[in-house]
Amino acid sequence: MQSFLLKAAATAAFFTTALAQDLTPNETTNGTALLPTLLSNRPTPKLDFRDTAPLVPATYDGQAYGCKCYPGDSCWPTLNKWNALNNSVNGNLIRHIPAAAACHNSFTGPLGTVHNTYDAAACAEAQANWLDEDWAVSKPAEYIWSYATNSTCIPADDPNNTRGCTLGYVGVYVVMAKKEAHIANAINFARQNNIRLIVRNTGHDFIGRSTGYGALILNTHSFQSIEFTNRYTGPGSYRGGAVTIAAGVQGRTILTAAHNQSPPLSVVTGECPTVGVAGGFIQGGGHGPWTTLKGFSVDNVLSFRVMTASGEITEANESQNADLFWALKGGGPASFAVILSLTMKTFPDLPSVGATLYTNFTNAFDYPTWFKSPSIFHKYANDFVDSGMYVYYEMVPMLFTVRPFVAINQTVAQFNATLAPFLAEMNLEGVPYEYMVKSYPTFYDLYMDLFEAEAAHTNALTGGWAFSHDDFETNTPAIMSGMQTVMDNGGFMIGHLFNSGLHVPSADNALHPGWRNITDFVISAFLVSDDAAIAEKDALNSVVKNVADPAFRAASTSGVTYVNEADPLQDNWQSHFWGANYPRLLTTRAKWDPRGIFYAVSTPGTEAWEIKEYGTRLCKKL
Repeated sequence: MQSFLLKAAATAAFFTTALAQDLTPNETTNGTALLPTLLSNRPTPKLDFRDTAPLVPATYDGQAYGCKCYPGDSCWPTLNKWNALNNSVNGNLIRHIPAAAACHNSFTGPLGTVHNTYDAAACAEAQANWLDEDWAVSKPAEYIWSYATNSTCIPADDPNNTRGCTLGYVGVYVVMAKKEAHIANAINFARQNNIRLIVRNTGHDFIGRSTGYGALILNTHSFQSIEFTNRYTGPGSYRGGAVTIAAGVQGRTILTAAHNQSPPLSVVTGECPTVGVAGGFIQGGGHGPWTTLKGFSVDNVLSFRVMTASGEITEANESQNADLFWALKGGGPASFAVILSLTMKTFPDLPSVGATLYTNFTNAFDYPTWFKSPSIFHKYANDFVDSGMYVYYEMVPMLFTVRPFVAINQTVAQFNATLAPFLAEMNLEGVPYEYMVKSYPTFYDLYMDLFEAEAAHTNALTGGWAFSHDDFETNTPAIMSGMQTVMDNGGFMIGHLFNSGLHVPSADNALHPGWRNITDFVISAFLVSDDAAIAEKDALNSVVKNVADPAFRAASTSGVTYVNEADPLQDNWQSHFWGANYPRLLTTRAKWDPRGIFYAVSTPGTEAWEIKEYGTRLCKKL
């Protein structure tokens, strides 16, 4: 049987051929022909937005809006225009058909219905790999957390199932960019035709910033170059080792490449191996296992190479476009420019100690004793991070998992001395646990052994809060009460202990200044069934916004949470994400993207933008 991939290719070929038949000669383009001057590296970009298409007038509840253009609107680009875009990106424009469509007889999206999509072999592949992050990242537009997509096309055993397969809140076309010119052409097309543009380097996204109904998706994952230098000679005073990372490079990839240098090196990246470093991760700030020793990832960035909303390439560093350089370092994902590559500091990889701890009471319902485990753990949270550690944990009712404790450049004896009071109190309180400690020749060896992959296509809502040193010194019982509230309402938690201010007490970037005093950033998550009704989702959103997050905030004076891993619909998100830095970010956004070519929920300058009509149309209040 013909594979589904071949069917998809045949569909794409038909799509391109059909377009070409209607293409007039003067509209034909190839390669970079659309860009005679745009790809020059301008020290000061023109930022000319005069060709921006107007928004579509609309009215909702008596309020005037201007909306992006969607399939069915009279402004939707003609077949000829889409074919011209396809030619300008060397045939790398595809109609987005979800991978799970292979498990259904047909697929329906805003562009119509595609029949005969069922393919047994491709369906079996999707079923076997549905939870695999690497598999999801390799697809044009699959996602790690799928709540924001509406989960309307999932694998099924019966291709005749009544649920069917629809596109949901996902883009209709994808530019699988292979060249910088492809990125420029996609941005220009979106701007000139008023199409919502989504930038996706991996789809490792908890809250829906890399998906959007009816959008043109710009996939930058193919950009995989990595270049090391022993001595950085760019702007600024830093003259140590550095690495330049292209847009699609993931955490595990760069850590492996750095480890393979002689001597082995490392960088600050996230704990999850599939996170794309030069994307939303870095624009959100970027925390990970090295954060206690080296600060956030953005604290180590030396320069960016970017594509602006006007389709121009430029550099952003200390001396060139310094305002953009500052904003890209933690000022919010998909807000200011598309990162083509970044250059960041490297440092020697070091011997490390790792440990794991489990308390599992799922077969013995002694909740009070079990709850002592996370309670005692958090009592010592400040001690852990002040000793130089990073700690990652997960917490669901009756199961508390710490995997791992990370102590870089420490001996087992040093590590044990820090853990001794915690373990002694666990023993004194009669809390049974499993515990393992091990030394590693480098952090990389620890990382490959102890950090586990996450599951793709998790359908969950996200909240979260950051607890400070002061919170743990004065209010640990209230913090634990907040965690209890999350679990009482059906949620679970993912926690990250670090002290970014231990060695980097301040930095010139857009991160909320309060991060320098944070001990524990906690993500709360609430699973949602794939077929949940709108009313059920609204009720769960209310739990996150009105019950779980307020319980955290009541226990904290930090005023801080993380832009990439928190409820984007919370009140005062501007202050919680960026604090006193927000007005400067607004000014920077108004300069670099005044027309809203880029959009990601709850990022600087998006206050007037709303998603209307049940999660579909992106519109701006006028």
